[in-house]
Amino acid sequence: MPSRKKTSMFASAFCACVSSFVVICVVLATPQWVSSEVRFSRTGSNVTVSLKYGLFRGTCEQFVDPGLQVSQTTFQVADALSSATSRGLNVATIVVLVLALLGSLLSSGFTCTNAVSNPYQTFLGPIGVYTWNSACGVLILTAMILFPVNVEGNRLSQELAYGCSTSQQTHLGSTHKYGYSYWIMLLVIFLNIASLTIIYFYDHARYSKRKEQERPIENAPRDVILF
Repeated sequence: MPSRKKTSMFASAFCACVSSFVVICVVLATPQWVSSEVRFSRTGSNVTVSLKYGLFRGTCEQFVDPGLQVSQTTFQVADALSSATSRGLNVATIVVLVLALLGSLLSSGFTCTNAVSNPYQTFLGPIGVYTWNSACGVLILTAMILFPVNVEGNRLSQELAYGCSTSQQTHLGSTHKYGYSYWIMLLVIFLNIASLTIIYFYDHARYSKRKEQERPIENAPRDVILF
């Protein structure tokens, strides 16, 4: 059975890993990734398409100057995308988040195992926790880079707005504001760092204790050692 100190520290790391898993689920499920306003001009008036969407679904509204709302619709992001590049980056972001979800799940399993037992395999110990937590953090950071690249570089909001608008118009400009579904991914990174820090302190304390136990033998007189 593991010591009380080991159980408490790995249990704390387990809570951080489970929280990370839950947050990633929220990130995937909610559509509040970005809010965009895409402005168009057409004969006699200007049209503003207001979008709120995530990786899977979103809503759009049309406003005709001076503020008359024309329509509000719900759309599926995958169905509204016509560009292969935009669709590919959107799928890549989803895949990266699913892999991060798997890494977070494995981290939870490893920390739970160490909290209740002393596994013989080295990889099932702190090394495994380091590996999967680091992988999860890197994947989350990758997702946080891919999505803005798709929005800003591939003009994702403009492409979705064209699908929502009633007619083709001249694009005037776009503004974007990233929502909580995007920013709470930072919380996942912080939780991974917290879990890594807890396990590092445990591993460092165990290593120091082992060295202290070996030091009396190293410093003992030669004749005592021979005896």
